[in-house]
Amino acid sequence: MLEKVPAWLGSALKNVRAGHAKLTIARLGGEDVLGAKGFALKSPAFQDGAALDPSFTADEEDAVAPPLEWSDPPPSTQELVLIVEDPDAPGAEPFCHWLVWGLAPQRGKLLEGETPPKVGKNSYMKAEWLLPDPPTGHGSHDYVFQLYAVDMPLALPPGAGRSDLVRQMEGHVLAAAVLTGTYAREGGDDHD
Repeated sequence: MLEKVPAWLGSALKNVRAGHAKLTIARLGGEDVLGAKGFALKSPAFQDGAALDPSFTADEEDAVAPPLEWSDPPPSTQELVLIVEDPDAPGAEPFCHWLVWGLAPQRGKLLEGETPPKVGKNSYMKAEWLLPDPPTGHGSHDYVFQLYAVDMPLALPPGAGRSDLVRQMEGHVLAAAVLTGTYAREGGDDHD
């Protein structure tokens, strides 16, 4: 059964589809959290809702994670957490491309290809940026970068999984920001 995407989340995403209801932000966020106190996420490499350059995908041999920048989180933030998910992949959970935590609770950025302080296991069970690699002809997939400001330091070792990370974050999210990049394989059809 398809869950409904909350209106507050739908208004922040481009080209909303049923799969967006599976995103972690749908579970941990709310209209009082998304963009709270002006918290925002952007990238100098792509606009919100625009296509990712192949240099950030499996189509290029030396591909890396895209650069990201964020504004000041709320004052009581203790740590920032980044979760990147593909809600268009089949399955009960979105496909996890990146889990990052331990980011300083201040305005900041991750440079292109930079190794973050703590990285958890992606859907392939590797602690790294999982390059977008949608099937040819499957259409455009969304890659939703979700940045969270939490009110406590997370007690997780590097390599932890998404369920442990999300469980520790529950009830501790002060603000969240989302940024969506899209990608389709050559020859694939984009969603309307």
